[in-house]
Amino acid sequence: MSGRNDDPMKQTTQETAVITTTARVAAARLAIREARPRRLTSTLLWAAQIPLAVAFVFFGVAKLTGAQVQEFGLIGAGQWLRYFVGTTELAGAIGLLTPWLAGLAAAGLAADMAGATVINATVLHSTTYGSMIWVTLPLCAVFALLAYGRRQQIKGLWAAIRR
Repeated sequence: MSGRNDDPMKQTTQETAVITTTARVAAARLAIREARPRRLTSTLLWAAQIPLAVAFVFFGVAKLTGAQVQEFGLIGAGQWLRYFVGTTELAGAIGLLTPWLAGLAAAGLAADMAGATVINATVLHSTTYGSMIWVTLPLCAVFALLAYGRRQQIKGLWAAIRR
């Protein structure tokens, strides 16, 4: 047909497209694949993401197994926050290793580190944990840069979700 397009999500006047779950998944994969960064950029992003993911697996597991009970006790929000932060860090680490979720995971971990920086600067500033601001602030910046580097993937994922 002359009006046929390879995009399974579009209809023409000469044919009726049947939009199935399979067609939506195919369109989502195509949108995410088109949003991939160039080879050198991608290599540099992966070179940063892999060691950060390994580190955040350890950080998340440490929080979930009770290694930072005292620190979260000083925050005063309760131990539920430790479980929440540990879970988000573990999920973010897994997301960093998943190609189509890497940008979104980096953005989530940037938000996590921004929250940790604020807590360290305001609540824990007079304790031994207050100096951790010099760890959480650079990590926040690194994750923000990773999310920026993967911004087209985030847009592609958002477009795929909205379909």
